[in-house]
Amino acid sequence: MDPSKHELGFIGLGVMGASMAGHLLEAGYRVRVTTRSPEKAQEIIARGAAWADGPAAIAADCDRVFTMVGYPSDVEEIYFGPSGLIENAASGAYLIDMTTSSPLLARKIYAAAAARGIRALDAPVSGGDVGARNATLSIMAGGDKDAFDALAPLFALMGKTVVLQGGAGAGQHAKMANQIAIAGSLAGVVESLSYVKSAGLDPRIVLQSIGSGAAGSWQLSNNGPRMLDGNFEPGFYVKHYLKDLRIALDSAREMGIELPVLSLAESLFSLLQDKGLGNKGTQALYLLYELGLHGQESS
Repeated sequence: MDPSKHELGFIGLGVMGASMAGHLLEAGYRVRVTTRSPEKAQEIIARGAAWADGPAAIAADCDRVFTMVGYPSDVEEIYFGPSGLIENAASGAYLIDMTTSSPLLARKIYAAAAARGIRALDAPVSGGDVGARNATLSIMAGGDKDAFDALAPLFALMGKTVVLQGGAGAGQHAKMANQIAIAGSLAGVVESLSYVKSAGLDPRIVLQSIGSGAAGSWQLSNNGPRMLDGNFEPGFYVKHYLKDLRIALDSAREMGIELPVLSLAESLFSLLQDKGLGNKGTQALYLLYELGLHGQESS
């Protein structure tokens, strides 16, 4: 894809979005950005990105627009209404929502965009702040194959594993599967470290042993050391993970399946949120055990 022929839009410059937009800029593309907190855009503007005053301005100037925001309600606001992307994008434009959001909303966006000759994909990601910085994200896409193929060179600038999962909404369903798998893995790491400390072992030494065995996982290797260092700053926010768990639970209910580990994880992260830890990273689950909050009633 020739960078000189396309102007890219990026909406949302949070923990992950800023790095993702930066990779597009570094590849030589002209990038226009907007975000709810303009101060978050200053660094990437200093590197050459241009500011736009909202989604409508982005849609007017860019033929490929990426969105990476917090909640489904944010996605609704950006895509719909008189100032939204769908109303203001030109026919033939591509709109790519990389937010972890609802599969139902992804299908709604796809249908509304298609009615105006616009190509829409849902393409949530996994890999956290580390994957975003290193351009090693896993990107799970849903939508039409020809649209996915057209965007593949841009996805490759942000991620290492890029897979079309199926039609509209399929990317979001795949991301729900990812979040469900994390629920068990993350809780397992927390309980493992809690057990190790109670047994009087050095948890860092134990991590060296079990991290290279059958228990090895991204959560163990990345969030395990953060927990032991007392580093609970967000690579991925508790509040956003809780949102994801609730979307997954809603989707599971729609499909008529019971997922007890998912339900347990949602209750634990609800407790974290209630304790005022929503802006910490997901590794803050460790604090429920360290501070004796696990099992207590929410305040």
